[in-house]
Amino acid sequence: MTKAPAPRDQFRAMDKSIPFQGPEAIDADCLECFAYDYAGTPHGDAMEIVTTTDEFTSVCPFSGLPDFAQVTIRYVPGERCLELRSLKYYLLSYRSVGIWYEHLVNRMLEDLVKACEPRRMTVMVECNPRGGLGSTVTASYDRDAMPPRDRIGRRTTRKGRRQV
Repeated sequence: MTKAPAPRDQFRAMDKSIPFQGPEAIDADCLECFAYDYAGTPHGDAMEIVTTTDEFTSVCPFSGLPDFAQVTIRYVPGERCLELRSLKYYLLSYRSVGIWYEHLVNRMLEDLVKACEPRRMTVMVECNPRGGLGSTVTASYDRDAMPPRDRIGRRTTRKGRRQV
């Protein structure tokens, strides 16, 4: 009886990578909002909106293989609320984008804050395990404790130079 070769001897990685798009393919322009009629009322200002989907996918920026995750968006609206159909199109625009989880959650937060100008927002991405390691990444925004909305998304390099 012949012994089967060990998997490391049987298979080759072949330096494969599936083609994917960069973050420039993320479509934040599709996000739409509607006026929140209860802004400025005690009960309206206390309301929190939580939107969750387990149908989110992007791709690994190394291999191009798909990554699957649950996305939870929690926010206290200001004057506007996110329109859900447009949010779905926005989330779908990630499906062929190669992006690290840590960048994904911050990019998503920036785009959503710019779109609806909430009082507070948290975006949580719970990534399905890869190699037995699951990751949960969270980014938050608080209008009262953070810089003005027009500064959201401006990053600086390690040398202090501004990037956009």
